Amino acid sequence: MIYNRKGIIGIFIILLCITIGVLVQDPIAQSLEYHDFADNRTFFSIPNFYNVLSNLPFIIVGVMGLYSLYISNELTKLEEVKVGYSCLFLGLLLIGFGSGYYHLWPSNQTLVWDRFPMTLAFMALTAIIIAEYLSVKLGKRLLYPLLITGGASVLYWHFTESIGAGDLRFYILVQFLPLIAIPLILLLMKPTFSHGNRYWWLLASYIIAKVFEHFDPFIFTVLTAISGHTLKHLTAALGMLLLLNGYNKRNKVAVND
Repeated sequence: MIYNRKGIIGIFIILLCITIGVLVQDPIAQSLEYHDFADNRTFFSIPNFYNVLSNLPFIIVGVMGLYSLYISNELTKLEEVKVGYSCLFLGLLLIGFGSGYYHLWPSNQTLVWDRFPMTLAFMALTAIIIAEYLSVKLGKRLLYPLLITGGASVLYWHFTESIGAGDLRFYILVQFLPLIAIPLILLLMKPTFSHGNRYWWLLASYIIAKVFEHFDPFIFTVLTAISGHTLKHLTAALGMLLLLNGYNKRNKVAVND
């Protein structure tokens, strides 16, 4: 596949500069205020009921993705990185359970179970997009290193918190570097499949979800029935559902490598 070599170099330089910029900062501890959600209502003896329940769509979409991948064979994929698609939807499934567990008892200790599967999904998605837009071989080779890096960033943060020196810098890079790299790749490289716009829809839903998260108390004050954090879960799951729908509908339009 002929791709934009200058674009690849540019992307690498941008990511390198961001990485250096984050790492030269002092260690960033997890604020305990992060665990203070606006909607902490209890129903049916379940604390933080809606923030827990709103993780169910992640489980549903994760199961749907694995079903399309292994049972119905509807999901159009690159066989060389089938493990990547598996990790993406398995990660989504585990996010539902991990985030649900975290929201039952919000704390730094339970937050690990929320963040670990998130890195699994983030890193798998990054490897998939590299395979689909840059090089199948490169995406395949980077999959496991990316997965290991993502998991290690959560374990590192958890370890530093346990010794009273919390440091989120590596987790921040793992979460947000793909948000920079993916749009650049989508803009500069040619797709392998149709329905590539679903990646843009996913990014848009993620950004909207983060906005809902940021304005959690304000939204709950205005709407009273639902909080921003609950809407965050629903919006993020919707983005993955739209992506899955695109995966099931798309056709191959170019040949990698």
